[in-house]
Amino acid sequence: MNERKGLVTFKGGPLTLVGNEVKVGDIAPDFAALANDLSPVKLSSYRGKVCVLSSVPSLDTPVCDMETRRFNEEAKRLSADVAVLTVSMDLPFAQKRWCGAAGVEHVRTLSDHRDAAFGTAYGVLIKELRLLARAIFVVDQKGIIRHIQLVKEIAQEPDYNAVLEAVKKLK
Repeated sequence: MNERKGLVTFKGGPLTLVGNEVKVGDIAPDFAALANDLSPVKLSSYRGKVCVLSSVPSLDTPVCDMETRRFNEEAKRLSADVAVLTVSMDLPFAQKRWCGAAGVEHVRTLSDHRDAAFGTAYGVLIKELRLLARAIFVVDQKGIIRHIQLVKEIAQEPDYNAVLEAVKKLK
């Protein structure tokens, strides 16, 4: 398995990312993760839509909470041909509880806890923590990655405007 060191930090300390590095222009790797009802969900089931894949360390942390709530608000304003998926290593039960408490209805949360299929396919699995790095991947209707944002310090929020601009260009 590929390892890349120092691309992201936690409170300034360098971390190791495990998995395959993807680049803009690559075909988005398909993966299966679990929905809140434990059903498997594949990225390929969203073909024909623009997908925003937001990976976060844990919904139960302040920055991940803010990020997912913000994308939920933005998703309300986007058309039905845009799907916003937040992927974390949180258990599906915890994701369901969090979504209910936070009133998140426009973002679909997916759990990568079982085998880290998303984390390794996109190169965002943090070796030291077995959590996902904070990253955004915008995938077009044909399954091509059109925008990537790997947030250097995982305790910081992403650049929302850059993500939304990337989505607008694909519509």
